[in-house]
Amino acid sequence: MVFVPLYDDNHLKFIPFQATTWALIAINVAVFIWQQTLGQDAVSAFDLGAGVIPASLLGDVKLPPELVLTRPAFTLITYMFVHGSIWHLLGNMAFLWVFGDNVEDAMGSIRFLFFYLLCGVAAALAHTYANLGSQAPLIGASGATAGVIAAYLMLYPRVRIWVLAFARIPLRLAAWFVISSWIVLQIVFLMMSVDGGTALWAHIGGFAAGLILIPIFKRPGQPLFAAGRPE
Repeated sequence: MVFVPLYDDNHLKFIPFQATTWALIAINVAVFIWQQTLGQDAVSAFDLGAGVIPASLLGDVKLPPELVLTRPAFTLITYMFVHGSIWHLLGNMAFLWVFGDNVEDAMGSIRFLFFYLLCGVAAALAHTYANLGSQAPLIGASGATAGVIAAYLMLYPRVRIWVLAFARIPLRLAAWFVISSWIVLQIVFLMMSVDGGTALWAHIGGFAAGLILIPIFKRPGQPLFAAGRPE
């Protein structure tokens, strides 16, 4: 990850508090803390039961009954709230924390929740059809947060964001530059077939969904490509 977002100076205009963003973060953190109370075998079983397994989702294989937590279709939702490590969790929540509040503000809290979930579903489907036959579980909020990132790019490309470059150097950069760098990195890794365990197609699917859905979910009169607070 080239840039880790820390903070943006882009104040809320319509809602008093980013309730949905906070709730999503709280649920993700709570699930991760609960997972830490389990043994390793139980964690692995939970990942299989709650994660999206392409071969299971498409009906090619069935999980053993003891691993089934819900119907395969429902894992399109549950997988978003499961993370494999503290860094996996913190990375996704950092992006949701910085970008989610203003996207929620531009939509309203309820519409933002549906937007987030739909982006996550699109991400999982993109991953599934790019990995036909895979029996490895997809977990994590990165696909849904990719949709949030796309929405922020469409809404506030010129807003300046504090980031840590290469996890070391604090910089204040325009949102369009930070997000474009993230997009380029996904494409480069995909073309090089280097994912390091990262579900790149989920990122791309979620991002594409965000671009498509933001004009539908934004408030009436909310402009795209607004200036926000560029300085």
